Amino acid sequence: MEKNIAVLEGDGIGPEIVREGIKVLKAVEKIFNHSFSLYYAPFGATAYFTEGSPFPEKTKAVCDDADAIIKGPVGLAVNDMNTIPQECRPEVGAILPLRKRYDTYVNYRPVRLPKALTSFSPLRKEVIGDGLDILMIRELVGGIYFGDKVEGPATGMDYAKDDCIYTREQVRRVAEVAFQEARVRQLPLTNVHKANVLATSRFWNEVVEDVAKGFTDVPYVSMLVDNAAFQLVKNPAQFNGVMLLENMQGDILTDQAGGILGSLGLMPSACIGPEKGYVEAAHGSAPDIANMNKANPYSMIGSVAFLLDKCLELPEESEVIWNALFAVLEKGFTTIELASQGFNKEKILSTTEFGDMVVDNIKNG
Repeated sequence: MEKNIAVLEGDGIGPEIVREGIKVLKAVEKIFNHSFSLYYAPFGATAYFTEGSPFPEKTKAVCDDADAIIKGPVGLAVNDMNTIPQECRPEVGAILPLRKRYDTYVNYRPVRLPKALTSFSPLRKEVIGDGLDILMIRELVGGIYFGDKVEGPATGMDYAKDDCIYTREQVRRVAEVAFQEARVRQLPLTNVHKANVLATSRFWNEVVEDVAKGFTDVPYVSMLVDNAAFQLVKNPAQFNGVMLLENMQGDILTDQAGGILGSLGLMPSACIGPEKGYVEAAHGSAPDIANMNKANPYSMIGSVAFLLDKCLELPEESEVIWNALFAVLEKGFTTIELASQGFNKEKILSTTEFGDMVVDNIKNG
C-alpha cells in the first residue's frame, strides 16, 4: 500500500510523542511492505506565532492532499496563550476548523485497561474488577461547539450565548457507527444524554432509538449524562462495550475516563469523516514537561494504530501495534506519571525508550 500522510506535530510535547508514533509507523511500514510518505506542516499555537495562523493555508493544502492526518496536541503555556486573539487560539482557529473541513463526525476513544494493568487506576481493584474495555464514540461536528455564539462584552452585549443544534442526519450517522461497533464486539451500547432537560437530547434520543430498531441484536441502554458520570466512577465495567455521546458531554466524559485509567496518556483517539480522518492523542500539550523526554507516548502510538485501522483499513497492522503497546506495560514498564510510590526506577521509561520498546516488540513479534 502507498499512502500520503500529513503530520501536524503541534505544540508542547506534541513533536516528542508524534516522533515516537512515526517511529512505530515506520516499523510497521517495513514489516508489511507498505509505503507511507510523510508531509510535515505547522499547526497550533506555534504555527500562529510563526505563520500568523494556527491552521495556515499551506497546512490545509498538505492535509487536502493527504490520505490521512496525524495530529499532535496543541497549546502553549498560559502566558503565551493569553497573547493570542480568541479567534486564533488553536481550539477555535485550528481544531474546530480541522474537524469541520473534513467533516470528522465520529470520534473513537478506547478506554482499555486489561486485568494485568488495573493497578494504574486510582479506583479500588474491586471497582475495576477484571478490567475495562469501553469504546467511547463521540459525535464531533455538531452541538454547542459548532453553534452560533455571542461573545458578550466583547461584542457590546450584556449576555453571552452558545446555540446547541443537531440535525437528524448528524445524529443518525454517528448512531449507526456506534451500533455497528457494538454489533462487531457483540457487546451492549449505552446511549448517554440529558433528555430530562434539553430539547436537543430528546431529539437525539428519538433518532438513536429509531436507529436501534435496525440493530435488535445489540443490547441497548439509555442513561442520563449525570448518572453516567456517577456510574463511571462507581462501576465503570458496566460500560464495557460502546458508549455513544454527543459532542460536549463526550468531551467531558472521555476525559473522566482518562482519570479512571490513571492518565490521559493512555487515551488515543481517531476522528473520522466520510472521506478522510485524523488521529490524535486525547490529552493536552503539557508545555510544563515539553522537551524533557518524559511524556507518555502511548496515546500517540495508539492513535497511529487507529490510523491504520480506521483511516487506512489495515486492521492486522493496527492489532500488531496494540499488542506491542500492551506488551510493554504488561512487562512492568511505564512512564513516570504512572509510576506509583516505591515503583522500580529501572522500569520507568523515557519517551524515546518507550517508543523503542514498542518497536522492538513489533519486530520480534
